[in-house]
Amino acid sequence: MSKIKLEYIWLDGYRPTQNLRSKTKVEEHEDFQGTIEELGNWSFDGSSTQQASGGASDCLLKPVAIYPDPARVDGYLVMTEVLNADGTAHKSNGRAAIEDEDNDFWFGFEQEYFIMDTATQLPLGFPIGGYPGPQGMYYCSVGGRNTHGRDFVEEHADLCIDAGLNFEGINQEVASGQWEFQLFAQGAKKAGDEIWIARYLLDRLTEKYGYYIEYHPKPVKGDWNGSGMHANFSNTVLRTCGSQETYEKICEAFRPVVKEHIAVYGEFNDQRLTGDHETASIDDFSYGVSDRGASIRIPIITVEKGWKGWLEDRRPASNGDPYKIAGRIIKTVKSANIS
Repeated sequence: MSKIKLEYIWLDGYRPTQNLRSKTKVEEHEDFQGTIEELGNWSFDGSSTQQASGGASDCLLKPVAIYPDPARVDGYLVMTEVLNADGTAHKSNGRAAIEDEDNDFWFGFEQEYFIMDTATQLPLGFPIGGYPGPQGMYYCSVGGRNTHGRDFVEEHADLCIDAGLNFEGINQEVASGQWEFQLFAQGAKKAGDEIWIARYLLDRLTEKYGYYIEYHPKPVKGDWNGSGMHANFSNTVLRTCGSQETYEKICEAFRPVVKEHIAVYGEFNDQRLTGDHETASIDDFSYGVSDRGASIRIPIITVEKGWKGWLEDRRPASNGDPYKIAGRIIKTVKSANIS
């Protein structure tokens, strides 16, 4: 028998922005294979996470995905859903509400964020009491003058890859100290699982560097880009239809439900979606081919492949919940009634 360390990870009940929580369970196994089927539910004190009252505080953690923990010997990262004591989905559980049981929907999320120095409370590259040079030279830059935090970002990428996430890339973003990583998955729930695990690894790594991650969509006011989490999505129809008319019909399905989407796209998103800095206004809805100022961008490669590919919703904020974002996108696409 050998002991393994299982890090049970869940989302708390804080609103409107949930936070990651986790705790470690040490178990003895004779021949652990790293599968969900080998894991049991666990409980936690929901009264400490805005998910239960003190008089009936137990909530349950149901394992839904497991990954090797690259920073621990015999360790595993266990993404869980929060259940009520009777086994029903907790109201904070956005994953359980996703309607994609056949995994027909594929999602690629582009997670932007700012790396903050805990000592100065400023993004990397920002001097105390002032500002670095204006935007323009930071995006995809190289060299110590404009690039800040590369060692940290590279280590995070390695951790994600070693954990088995479908990690697709990294780049420095438009503002100083701002970075992005990309993940792709077939299935909305799996895509959400992987973003949350990647965020967990990112946040945990900051403890080693003396940093913290700022997911606020507009942490630096003024002429600086905000942070989003662009959602690239497709289903069988979008991947195979070969029809501009079909694409436009699906895009139009988003127009009457703008408020419903914005409601789950992240807190403070009005500060980012201004119509400037590569965004559409939060009060408008638009779509266009290769248009990064639109609400939904139709990638040029989709058009070049004969209207077979995907769409990119550019509105979700960096602090949005990928489960809720994916769930709302699926609902809207299905409302177009195209098969």
